[in-house]
Amino acid sequence: MRPTYAERMITRMSTLFVRTLRDDPADAEVPSHRLLVRAGYIRRAAPGIYTWLPLGLRVLRKVERVVRQEMDAIGAQELSFPALLPKEPYEASGRWAEYGDGIFRLKDRKGADYLLGPTHEEMFTLVVKDLYSSYKDLPLSIYQVQTKYRDEARPRAGVLRGREFIMKDSYSFDVDDAGLDTSYQAHRDAYVRIFDRLGFDYVIVKATSGAMGGSRSEEFLAKAAVGEDTYVRCTTCDYAANVEAVETRAPQPVAYDDAPAAHAEDTPGTPTIATLVDHLNTAFPREDRAWEAADTLKNVLVTLQHPDGTREPLAIGVPGDREVDQKRLEGQLEPIEVHPFDETEFARHPSLVKGYIGPGAGPTGAPVLGEKSESGIRFLVDPRVVEGTRWVTGANVDGSHVVDLVAGRDFTPDGTIEAAEVRDGDACPACDDGVLETARGIEMGHIFALGRKYADALDLQVLDENGKLVTVTMGSYGVGVTRAVAAVAEGTLDEQGLCWPRELAPADVHLVAAGKDEAVKAAAERVAHELDAAGVEVIYDDRHKVSPGVKFKDAELIGVPTIVVVGKSLADGTIEVKDRRTGVREDVAAAHVVDHLVNLVRS
Repeated sequence: MRPTYAERMITRMSTLFVRTLRDDPADAEVPSHRLLVRAGYIRRAAPGIYTWLPLGLRVLRKVERVVRQEMDAIGAQELSFPALLPKEPYEASGRWAEYGDGIFRLKDRKGADYLLGPTHEEMFTLVVKDLYSSYKDLPLSIYQVQTKYRDEARPRAGVLRGREFIMKDSYSFDVDDAGLDTSYQAHRDAYVRIFDRLGFDYVIVKATSGAMGGSRSEEFLAKAAVGEDTYVRCTTCDYAANVEAVETRAPQPVAYDDAPAAHAEDTPGTPTIATLVDHLNTAFPREDRAWEAADTLKNVLVTLQHPDGTREPLAIGVPGDREVDQKRLEGQLEPIEVHPFDETEFARHPSLVKGYIGPGAGPTGAPVLGEKSESGIRFLVDPRVVEGTRWVTGANVDGSHVVDLVAGRDFTPDGTIEAAEVRDGDACPACDDGVLETARGIEMGHIFALGRKYADALDLQVLDENGKLVTVTMGSYGVGVTRAVAAVAEGTLDEQGLCWPRELAPADVHLVAAGKDEAVKAAAERVAHELDAAGVEVIYDDRHKVSPGVKFKDAELIGVPTIVVVGKSLADGTIEVKDRRTGVREDVAAAHVVDHLVNLVRS
């Protein structure tokens, strides 16, 4: 028998395209990945590429709906660009080269270059340039919800870091910087509403602009132990920043008029900071205190690969009690790639002595590090290395270190760089009393005050009110729609399975017919139809040859916020209603259960 129109809205487990699993998938690394696969929301198609099954697609579409509603509420207009894009706009902006191996490139049958869109700044800029030419057309905000492609070297964590994903990207266009500030704030406010509605705990942090450019940048991070982003918050003030954007509070310069002259000492067998400190405390004990790793200057060498393929060595000086944070370093240098300094590079620079490299003079008497040095290697230091600070560092001779090497007197770096690791207890850069504490998060949104980078590159200009051509200023605003599903799952799941907030759940009610009794089946059917008629979304477990225990486990795993069990208590005139999140159960009179559920869902 063909179902009636009303029946088609009832999702029956007997016909739903789903297969729940009792065991975790072998490749799953984080809880959300394990449960989204086990509960039948997604299936892996290839590394970093997933098929969305009916349940997963429902949640995904509800995330999209929230995003669209809040974007429309600020007057933004939706459009949609192709995912297959020509090379030329990206070549004009410089990003065809900057992206390197990070994008999927292909050629058509005529040999023309294309890419699968990783992001669409260029396309948004060009479509506005094509259609608008006057200040009267602005301000303008336009957006799309579209699939993006990035050739992730290490896709992981299911849909949290994939090669194909859905993102909402929007762009604002204004005549001047004041207009950009207004558009930026409108988008920021919309993002707060979006993430409040999605139902996970998040924090807004200062971020680096990286290859995107621009004067201001903030990230919205979902708090999660499995997050790839580290952020810091002050214990006293409201300062919060992605670790890549943390600005070190530099100490004041130190007078060094009475500092002893730098002197080289034999320090055999001390190629590491730990061995050096042990040797100093044994061979050259201090009177005031013991030597510490923070008294030493560690000089780390890396090789930079620029977008055009050219390679450049770089030396980074950090206090010896800190490591160079690779993500912080990459964040400062993006889109430049950072690679290890290998044996081939050492062979090109014979003045460098592994384990004993320093910025002072080498055997020839000339400085070893710095653009004007013997090696010609640019030398950038941590902001803590200020004028007058005294250091123990390599003497550029095997088995020897220099003591009392004074910054500004004995060596002059080429500049500073924020590359040292950030630790709990570091001083807050924004207030005098606070210290920083670190936590992990998942990047869910990123907003940029882009300025005129892409408008300049693609010649986007309009006539102002005086008839003069001015370059448009832009903002860029992204939301990770696909990863929002995983982020919400991470923040709400429990030991039994997924546990969706009502606005995103694949249904309002998961109805279970627990028993073979015909009265149970008839009552469950009645409840399903009446809920459906009232506009309540229902998943109805009507499977005949499945035990109640399996049905209960599936209901917990799938994670609909309200579970309704029609079973043994029906003989007493009641039906069980369970809150999936709290586990609280109540018996409701069977005659009134539909009204009870409708009120529950609508409240």
